[in-house]
Amino acid sequence: MTLKLGTIGTNWITQMFVEAAHITGEYALSAVYSRHSDSGAAFADKFETEATVYTDLNEFFNSGIDVVYIASPNGLHFAQAAEALKAGVEVIVEKSAFDNTKQYEAIYTLMRENNVHVFEAARHIQQANFKAIAKKIGEMEHISGATFVYEKYSSRFDAYLAGENPNVLNREFSAGALADLGVYPLYAAIALFGMPKSSHYFATLLNNDTDGRGTAILRYADFDVTLIFGKGANSYLQSEILGYRDTIIIDNIAELEEAIYDDGQGSRTVISTPAPANPMVEEARLFAAIINEPVANEARYNELLLTSQRVNAVLTNLRKDAGVVFPSDPA
Repeated sequence: MTLKLGTIGTNWITQMFVEAAHITGEYALSAVYSRHSDSGAAFADKFETEATVYTDLNEFFNSGIDVVYIASPNGLHFAQAAEALKAGVEVIVEKSAFDNTKQYEAIYTLMRENNVHVFEAARHIQQANFKAIAKKIGEMEHISGATFVYEKYSSRFDAYLAGENPNVLNREFSAGALADLGVYPLYAAIALFGMPKSSHYFATLLNNDTDGRGTAILRYADFDVTLIFGKGANSYLQSEILGYRDTIIIDNIAELEEAIYDDGQGSRTVISTPAPANPMVEEARLFAAIINEPVANEARYNELLLTSQRVNAVLTNLRKDAGVVFPSDPA
């Protein structure tokens, strides 16, 4: 069944997802929600479609769409996803999906009550190169530790330095380095190694008490994983997974363009393949398969959901550890 797709958000990542969805042949853009009709119309006009533009969320969710892709500011995800689930609409929500474990529990209840799915759009863990890394880890004798880096200068950091308070650098919108960028290396760590025994976050705060950059430590039984991320600088450090002598070297844990296996004895092997032009195709294809054939893909969905729940729990704990509070956090 071709899925009628609705979108919330008119930025570059929404455009990339719609393009990926159309590449799969499993979706057709049917509805666009925007607070402003002109920006919604401008977004819809980018695609050869007769999508209807809505400025009312209730009308949007009851327009006949099968699935919604939510890419609004993080702080709006919970309310929008909850309304979608109550309308019986399948939900794909950008990471980080929800602010804390309390929100996640509420979404889980609504999902079960209305017999629909919630997907967190962690595109990198569905890519072929990520799966190649996971396979190589399984072949290594031992894991000694890992360091995952994702730090890049935000397009809105100049505005912050000029005295503004942009949404992506504002904890009032559930944003910040951990929620926006740290979620990429965190997702990779949990998808590869599972739930850590404990986690700690050393955050560098901006003058609005939002984390601008930071280092998180995930403690496992036999090793630690270090996550380095930030929005106020550019880092060109590679990411690494350490064995004994051997090492997996990754150019960028979020973009995954190249991964190399060094055996520690003078031999290096490229284990990656050329990265896709659109990195969201594989996740869009997987989500459609689960929606259209839920019984056949139940195990795959449960694995996705478990990983998402674990990421949410660790994100919540890391913020608590660093004293970074969102408005939605329980008192």
